[in-house]
Amino acid sequence: MFLDKEVKSQIKERFKDLKDDVTLVVFTQQSECQHCEDNQKLVEEVSELSDKVSVTVFDFQSDKEQVKKYGIDKVPAIAIIGKVDYGIRLYGIPTGYDFVSLLEGIRIVSTEETQLTSEDNKYLANLDKATHLQVFVSPDCPHCPSAVTVAQQMARVSSKVKADIIDSSQFPDLAKKYNVSGVPHTVINETSYQQGAAPVPTIIAKINETLD
Repeated sequence: MFLDKEVKSQIKERFKDLKDDVTLVVFTQQSECQHCEDNQKLVEEVSELSDKVSVTVFDFQSDKEQVKKYGIDKVPAIAIIGKVDYGIRLYGIPTGYDFVSLLEGIRIVSTEETQLTSEDNKYLANLDKATHLQVFVSPDCPHCPSAVTVAQQMARVSSKVKADIIDSSQFPDLAKKYNVSGVPHTVINETSYQQGAAPVPTIIAKINETLD
């Protein structure tokens, strides 16, 4: 058991407004994955708190077609799928503040509610090039959920945006590759980055830099 009675009650309240069904597609691995088993158990506990949320589990090593379909390149991984695949992925077991990001991702995928402005939505509607946002986070970072929400909302609105949420402590080699010295740290299309929890217009400006 990962969730106590009080936390479960809070999650149930949070899930009351879910609209569309959400499938949490979990990728696990029997060996060489420290957090895979716990990640699966945690997600299954969350799914039990709403009839709108279900879980599907695949093995990273043996379910190659599904790995390719969802574009998974490391584990543990969670793909948050709604009516369609909005390109939202979480890498690493979501604990601490990262758990908030999982719950918010479910809400964003299940509902049409975002805090994006009409200008933000217009930009995203006209975005015609693939955009990859990698948000590096950590469980003890109170500002990380804000940065994650921006990326998840943008992915929810635009089919061109993919949002990967990566626990830097569980993937230190990847954090080193992208020179992550603090979190949140958002990498945009491999070539630009934004430190801190920046608002949507700032991320849009960074996207434009990479597409020019």
